[in-house]
Amino acid sequence: MIETHGVSKRFGYRLALESVDLRIKAGELVALLGPNGAGKSTLLRILSLLTRPTVGEVVIAGFHLPMQASAARAEIGFLGHQPLLYGELSASQNLAFYAGLYRVKRPEARIKELLKLFDLQFRSNEPVRTFSRGMQQRLALARAVLHGPNVLLLDEPHSSLDRETVAILDELLQAQADKGTAILMATHNLLHAQRLAQRVELLVAGCLAASWKRSQFASKQFLALYDRTLRRAQTGAHRD
Repeated sequence: MIETHGVSKRFGYRLALESVDLRIKAGELVALLGPNGAGKSTLLRILSLLTRPTVGEVVIAGFHLPMQASAARAEIGFLGHQPLLYGELSASQNLAFYAGLYRVKRPEARIKELLKLFDLQFRSNEPVRTFSRGMQQRLALARAVLHGPNVLLLDEPHSSLDRETVAILDELLQAQADKGTAILMATHNLLHAQRLAQRVELLVAGCLAASWKRSQFASKQFLALYDRTLRRAQTGAHRD
C-alpha cells in the first residue's frame, strides 16, 4: 500500500532524506521513530503529496506519484502538525467541507458518527477557533479518517490528547488496521509504538537506520536497544 524506492529530499544544501526504501502492507501499522530533525515529517509530507521528493519513486495504494496524484490523494488520510481546519467554520462545517471534497456517501451520518466518537457533538456548531488544542486535534483526526482512506499518515497523532481520547484513538487505529488500512505513524513516544505497532522503523539524519519486528520491540529491553542503535546511527551521521 505504501512504497518508497530511493527517496531523497534536499532543501538547498541540506539533505533532509537520503535513499529511503520503505514498504508498508495493507493492514500493517508501522511506527516511525527518530529524534527531532530526523526527517519524519518530511517523509510524511512526501507520502501525502504535500511536497515532492528530489529523487526517488513513491507508490500509494498502487498509484505512482506524481503521475497518478489525483487517484492517490483519495486513498490518503493525513494528520500533520497543522490541523488543516478552518477556524471560522464550525466542527460540522469543517467535516462537511472535506466530505464534499472526498465525495463521502451519506456525509451527515458519517459526520455525526465521528463527532460522537471524538466527543465533539456538543460543540459541533461552534467555530473551531474557539476550540482548545486538544479539541482541534480530535477534529483533525476525524477529518483524517472521514472518507475511510486505505492509507493513514499520522504525525504525532497523540499530541495534546487526554487519556480518554488516547484510548479512543488507539482503538480506532487498531480497527483501521484490522480493516486493511496501511498506517504510518510518526511518534516520539516509545510506549505508543510498543502498544500499537507491528513494526518500528528508526529514521536518523534522513536515513532509515534500523527496523524492528514486534517480537523485538515489545520486550522490556527494547529501550536500551533503541538508545544504543540511535547513538551509533548519530555517531555515523556526524562522521559523514
